[in-house]
Amino acid sequence: MYQDETLTCRDCGREFIFSASEQAFFAEKGFQNKPSRCPECRAAKRAAQNGNAPRQMFTVICENCGRETQVPFQPRGDKPVYCRECFQAMKQAQY
Repeated sequence: MYQDETLTCRDCGREFIFSASEQAFFAEKGFQNKPSRCPECRAAKRAAQNGNAPRQMFTVICENCGRETQVPFQPRGDKPVYCRECFQAMKQAQY
């Protein structure tokens, strides 16, 4: 139904992927517009609005698909780490 789209961030100008799972989430929440900022700029804007420092992100390789992704925690190495899409797919498979 949904397919990954490449969008350009209006703040930093970098391209980012608006994944099929994110599109489904946006549709489920009733959001009409596509994101105009990349995840990093969205997080920075949210943090600035809340008066907080931006959340530190850590680059990892997804244990399932092998893609590089970022997570908001420091992996300890004792548990697998997944990208958003693989994590959501595994979570849905459990229910």
